[in-house]
Amino acid sequence: MTDTNQPTLDQVIEWAKHAGTIAREGFLGDHDIAFKGSTDLVTEVDFQCEQYLVDSIRAAYPSHSILTEEAGAVNGENTDRWYIDPLDGTINYAHGIPLYVISIAYAREGRVQLGVVYNPSRKECYYAERGKGAWLNGETLSVSGCNDLQQALLATGFPYHSLEKFRHNLRVFAKLTQETQGVRRLGCAALEVCYVGSGRFDGYWEQEINAWDVAAGTLIAEEAGATVTDLTGDPNYFKPPYAILAAAPGIHGQLVALFRQLDQT
Repeated sequence: MTDTNQPTLDQVIEWAKHAGTIAREGFLGDHDIAFKGSTDLVTEVDFQCEQYLVDSIRAAYPSHSILTEEAGAVNGENTDRWYIDPLDGTINYAHGIPLYVISIAYAREGRVQLGVVYNPSRKECYYAERGKGAWLNGETLSVSGCNDLQQALLATGFPYHSLEKFRHNLRVFAKLTQETQGVRRLGCAALEVCYVGSGRFDGYWEQEINAWDVAAGTLIAEEAGATVTDLTGDPNYFKPPYAILAAAPGIHGQLVALFRQLDQT
């Protein structure tokens, strides 16, 4: 196959599910674990899933570029780019916790067009196409109608490369834990953003996340009706340092105001 045609959702879903089978079959085995940092590890299954996905994309679309968590950038010849997290939630995976996903996004001229996030442990496939909606296993996704922070269930993750930002998010976490139904930390950003799109969470935020973690999930959340911005409310969020706020429209502004307030104290 050549890359004269654009990829389709069905094609990307097929790749995500095949990678998910690789991950699921290796889930409870003994893993070869390497540390990329004190809190950042990788298993042999990360590499197996990534190799399958990169090989599949390169065979079908050889001129496309790819940005993937383990291999980094695989350069192409045009403005088509893929963002791959072959196993988001690796720490969960390595500890036998079934909260991990395969995340694949396709972007054209800097804008994500297709997003697929597959949860192998529950066989849940979230997917979206820009301007056409978002789905979970064929059912249309819709963000929650929550409009009161006190009734909201939220999720977050923590940055580890900046102690100052880590401590700041602890303050935000504490504040929102007291003023909402609770704040969860699943350790799987792509899944948490999809949970906003499906209405399971009412909002999710994180500082200094990676492009491959959220490229697919943010499109899914947006197409499901969520408001997705950076933490200041800027809709041009898909750029370094990839600070993300995805929330039900009814509470998004309240969260931005709270973040602004805590930034000033």
